[in-house]
Amino acid sequence: MSDRIIAACDGAAKGNPGPAGWAWVIADAEGRPERWEAGPLGRATNNVGELTALQRLLEAVEPGTALQVRMDSQYAMKAVTQWLPNWKRNGWKTAAGKPVANRELVERIDELLGERDVEFRYVPAHREDGDHLNAIADQAASDAAVSQEPAGTAHGATALPVPAPARTAPARTAPARKATAGAAARSGTARTITAKFRGTCPCGQSYAAGEKIAKLGARWGHPDCRPAATPA
Repeated sequence: MSDRIIAACDGAAKGNPGPAGWAWVIADAEGRPERWEAGPLGRATNNVGELTALQRLLEAVEPGTALQVRMDSQYAMKAVTQWLPNWKRNGWKTAAGKPVANRELVERIDELLGERDVEFRYVPAHREDGDHLNAIADQAASDAAVSQEPAGTAHGATALPVPAPARTAPARTAPARKATAGAAARSGTARTITAKFRGTCPCGQSYAAGEKIAKLGARWGHPDCRPAATPA
């Protein structure tokens, strides 16, 4: 068994930029979530949320710690493992000659990485078979972005954030499948779009980024929930 501490971190922004948050979760020696923390960022981009989550995670472990960090942000991982050396050599300019975005965060992470033995592992986001720690961090960051309140074990939380379960759309009846575009318009059925961010349907269940959603009154949600969510 590896002596590395296993952890995950994630950031979220509702609108990118928009209300943002960050979160991390650390597992015990058996790989079970042990402690976590999340916090608000006001209005920020998703990239700021991802980098801040990594910074706060590294600050939460002692110098000299051997750590495996699981992330679903390729930007944040590449920024501090691949692009950083060239940025420093180029006077904090990109290959295109532009100032490096989020430089202060990247510099702070670079400093923290110099004092810790960190192994990065990319994990895909929003997958039924995805990494459980990352799913918890994702939910905690999303919750912090919405509430704009700090949370976690250090703040007295006794339970872990519960990642939204994958939702299977209920089967439609044959008449509904055969409805024409004109009939749909007459019935008030809204057109669907692909969700850019995780959210909550008026029915109370969550929808994931990448899932089809429709306008349900003043909110967005599962297309099949329209009759129940919006009175006739």
